[in-house]
Amino acid sequence: MKAIAIQTFGSPDGLALIDLPTPAPGPGQVLITAEAIGVGGVDAMIRRGTVQGFGFTEGHVPGSEVAGVVAAVGDGVDPSWVGRRVWAFTGTGGAYAEAAIASAEEILPIPEDLPAADAVTLGSSGPVAHYALAHARFAPGDSVLVRGAAGSIGILAVQLAAQGGASAVAVTTSSASRGERLRALGATEVLDRAGEGGRPEYDVVIDIIAGPDLPAFIGRLAPNGRMVVVGAIAGFPPADFGAAMLPKFRQSISVGLFSADTVSASDRHAVREKQFAAAVRGELRSVVHEVLPLTEAALAHRKMDDGEVFGRIVLTP
Repeated sequence: MKAIAIQTFGSPDGLALIDLPTPAPGPGQVLITAEAIGVGGVDAMIRRGTVQGFGFTEGHVPGSEVAGVVAAVGDGVDPSWVGRRVWAFTGTGGAYAEAAIASAEEILPIPEDLPAADAVTLGSSGPVAHYALAHARFAPGDSVLVRGAAGSIGILAVQLAAQGGASAVAVTTSSASRGERLRALGATEVLDRAGEGGRPEYDVVIDIIAGPDLPAFIGRLAPNGRMVVVGAIAGFPPADFGAAMLPKFRQSISVGLFSADTVSASDRHAVREKQFAAAVRGELRSVVHEVLPLTEAALAHRKMDDGEVFGRIVLTP
């Protein structure tokens, strides 16, 4: 089968098309013939070599989510899955290929009317946005700032906050045109990347960017405000970023992290299933930036590095 592997860490040019044997599912696993493959920010971080501690080596096949048809199952898996169309989480890699292996616990049937590209745009990002707001104890009437709202997590956080009764939904983005697109999804205030504009403080900040400017956004928290960091697209924050909290000590602000790894697969699936159904009904919008062939994975990563992507790029074999 054809797959994309990281031949050298760093630039997108390090991604190369290779041939691999089609894998066989082991006990508790399924083999999925890919229809659509999600391209995410974590994939770019792994490719750049900025994610440490997971043992990634040259030859690693990136990609964590795929939609397609179950082609085979391993021991202990209900054979009725074969032939069914599913979304799947493949872990820290393996999805940039014509076929991928996933744990049977990490697959979910896709509604008949939901395109595969929409499934991989919503599948991981939707639950992260949902649980990030829950982790921030978001409640109707709260003002919300989504930092990095043009990505798939941010786009869904904007919609969920607006639908959840936020008094204001502010976004940071790189252009007026993107700001208008985000307004159409529920945003009420548009700030630039540095956070200029909007109101001085927010009850909730959902941060997908992190990086050196994170302390400035801690400073935008209102009394009893809560920031939840769900990504680090711009890299890690300064080592002393917590110092930004001390001037607001008497306002009882809090900063936390959220990873979907802390939520059980069954709970994530319950949210995902509801969001898939909402998308079919038109109540939740999936924003696919572009669909590219698998062979153009390096181009997809260049577009991400250049900040061109609004929503999610999807690869197809």
